[in-house]
Amino acid sequence: MKIVKKSGSPKVLVIDVGGTNVKMLATGQKEPTKFPSGPKMTASLMVKEVKAATKGWDYDRISLGYPGPIINGRPLREPHNLGGGWMKFNFNKAFDCPVKVINDASMQALGSYEGGRMLFLGLGTGLGSAMIVDGVLQPMELAHLLYKKGRTYEDYLGLRGLERLGKKKWRKHVAEVVELLKAALDADYVVIGGGNSKKLKTLPDGARLGDNANAFRGGFRLWKD
Repeated sequence: MKIVKKSGSPKVLVIDVGGTNVKMLATGQKEPTKFPSGPKMTASLMVKEVKAATKGWDYDRISLGYPGPIINGRPLREPHNLGGGWMKFNFNKAFDCPVKVINDASMQALGSYEGGRMLFLGLGTGLGSAMIVDGVLQPMELAHLLYKKGRTYEDYLGLRGLERLGKKKWRKHVAEVVELLKAALDADYVVIGGGNSKKLKTLPDGARLGDNANAFRGGFRLWKD
């Protein structure tokens, strides 16, 4: 996805769908709002809850961050940590306005980008990943690649890994993976985001801490930049 300039001032609702919460912020709103998600959160239920939570908000288009790969603007598969019904769901019809669906890590990466070759890793319920090279966004699916002992990167760096390993060992693996992937992908810098990034005591060399608010910034950039 190439970041290009567009004219106009759209009124955007950004929806960040996570395995724990669905968070929303719209143009003109000062503070985001949220409601719980989880394994029973289907696509249709999400729309219903979003409409209720944003009643009275003024927007004419939507950026939707989805926790899974996106192909041609649609989810490639059902999410690991949510309910079903996402792949063939018509978000434009359900919300009655244009909707751009993007991988949630890619959306946060867009909001975190400051030029050059950036690798983004999102430490949340799972492990999100994306890379931006000279303004070109490349969504990635590093989470399910094998890392150690028959387990994936997500098994170590996601919430399951944090709970299984404990904070001390989890932090060690985060540092190892950041160093490994930064070198392998020749990234100038790594941005570590996601809710569990706050549990890191120190950051690996060449890495900086992201901010969950950058997901909203990235959602606005989808329509502005």
